[in-house]
Amino acid sequence: MSKQLTAGEICKRKVSVAYENTSLVAAAQLMREEHVGALVVVADQNGHRLVRGVVTDRDIVMAVVATGLDPEPLLLEDIMSDRLVTAKETDSLLDLMRVMREHGVRRVPVVGEQYELVGIVTMDDVLKVLALELNMLVGTIDRNIKQEQVRRR
Repeated sequence: MSKQLTAGEICKRKVSVAYENTSLVAAAQLMREEHVGALVVVADQNGHRLVRGVVTDRDIVMAVVATGLDPEPLLLEDIMSDRLVTAKETDSLLDLMRVMREHGVRRVPVVGEQYELVGIVTMDDVLKVLALELNMLVGTIDRNIKQEQVRRR
């Protein structure tokens, strides 16, 4: 890589969010409307959206549907994981990938200095960046091989 990319540079800034007291049904409807598989759960504090958790479509299926619970009375705070994994804006792409691998997560909220929500990075975002970097590397190698072949003639 030509320079160390950071989580802040590759994250999506438009993030689908909900609050801890959002009903599970409303959260599922929001996911459907916004065509996303996860919501970042936030709390408003001093004009900032502070990250409290992440709820995924899989969380809803595993914690509610698969166990036969009635989703109507449930709130996001009832099912969201207490194991919050985030990345700082300044974390390198390599650090971000390590965190995702170590915690087995596919989505990581990116936070600023005050733990405020800045964006989100998904595994798909990481793979796109890596694919671009590999394509550039292959192009460089191909050019070097061709230049070497020309020199040898």
